Amino acid sequence: MGISTQILGLIVSISFLVIIHELGHYTFARIFHTRVDKFYMFFNPYFSIVRFKKVNGKMRFKFFSRNTPDPLKKMMREDGTPALDEKGKQLYEPMTQADLDALPDDDWRKYPGTTEWGIGWIPFGGYCAINGMIDETTKPGELPAEPHPYEFRSKPAWQRLFIIIGGVLVNFVAALILYVAIFFTWGEQYIPMDNAEYGIYFSETAVKAGFQNGDKIISVDGKKYEKLGDATSAILIDGAQRVNVLRATTDSTAADTVTVYLKKDFAQKVIGNKEKFICKYNMPFVIDSVNAGSIAEKAGLRRGDSLIAVNGQEMSSFFDFQKTFAEKKNTAIELVYIRDNQADTAMVTPDTEGRIGIQAVNFINQFESKTVEYDFLASIPMGIRKGFETLGDYVKQLKLIFTKEGATQLGGFGTIGSIFPKVWDWQIFWNMTAFLSIILAFMNFLPIPALDGGYILFILVEMITGRKPSDKFIGYANTIGFILLFALLIYANGLDILRAFH
Repeated sequence: MGISTQILGLIVSISFLVIIHELGHYTFARIFHTRVDKFYMFFNPYFSIVRFKKVNGKMRFKFFSRNTPDPLKKMMREDGTPALDEKGKQLYEPMTQADLDALPDDDWRKYPGTTEWGIGWIPFGGYCAINGMIDETTKPGELPAEPHPYEFRSKPAWQRLFIIIGGVLVNFVAALILYVAIFFTWGEQYIPMDNAEYGIYFSETAVKAGFQNGDKIISVDGKKYEKLGDATSAILIDGAQRVNVLRATTDSTAADTVTVYLKKDFAQKVIGNKEKFICKYNMPFVIDSVNAGSIAEKAGLRRGDSLIAVNGQEMSSFFDFQKTFAEKKNTAIELVYIRDNQADTAMVTPDTEGRIGIQAVNFINQFESKTVEYDFLASIPMGIRKGFETLGDYVKQLKLIFTKEGATQLGGFGTIGSIFPKVWDWQIFWNMTAFLSIILAFMNFLPIPALDGGYILFILVEMITGRKPSDKFIGYANTIGFILLFALLIYANGLDILRAFH
């Protein structure tokens, strides 16, 4: 369990999203009578777990077999010598119909009119190979000089536009459908900020900005929020700079309204300090259980004891104690606690993991939560609104990536996998999948060669100017785009590796 569950969640989610993305391309390609050579779930270099294709009206299967080669043959010069490119590499050209007819019956290249389906052996993603589409893997001479009617490049610009947009469109619509299903199945459950009895616990950066642990947020830039997550989004994503809080006075019998003014670079500082939160519901440290034979049991601590200080320093938050234990590994400390309305002390030495063998009462479960249920009709506008709000928030966050702090916080598959729960939860899984579907749709829409957005840009230029970019130009542009994307992928995953070791 744990990390393995997170890895499984990541693989299942990404694979599902890539498959429906490619199905979007496939569906529009078939609508416009464009051939799709291959459609694979997972990647399949050299061989596949299973391949199947309709041959002469019957579905044929091959298991654990080498992949079908591309329908190409060596290009020869008029004098009978091999045709080479400027680097001395062999050039290839498409097989003629006569070449295909001469192939044995069990060679699937003989039947190019139907799609080859399959499952690869690298359990991640998938692809859809559309006939006549120029990409970074296209070799010189691989496509015939004159396009056939069933090729992608021979279709009118508006049809090619729909074929390319199909993947992005399906991902975004899928996210909306998932959000609708989530609202219909589970509704909404959250703790209103008014029910946060112990106020809010803030990160180190937020405390330096003027917040105090125990503050209760009243409004952000004059707007009241019921959910803590919405208030946090307004601060980090929308760049709110004025937060009104209710702060307890020194005698704890009353509270004052205080305004905390945030600087414009507050979000950058949060990112730069690598903080995973800026605020969360505060709660005291009341012991729920003590492990048998643990450090805490030997020190005399019991269930129901309420921790109030460490080494004479008063603490009111579970998170402060948690942080102190982690900082005081293998160091003797004096705990002050309340039992039966009487204060007492205990000497403990946290182990190498900063633990003493106690579990705290989870007061979050004791706060009064609010549950909102939706019938099917009511869940539709809620799901659609959630999808567009998620997209809007993600676009706003991109500005942080182009800062020095944001660039250091990019993440690869490890970072994405960490957002999945360590214990399988269908509601969280589908929420994460819907969120990633929004990201996949948006990122693919960016006008970067090798992405769908790059093809969309080329097609729009063609529709506006009436001139189609050459196949050679598109091939070079896609190669450059692919190299840049691959470099970014290495950089992001490299940061994950460094974080894992440090």
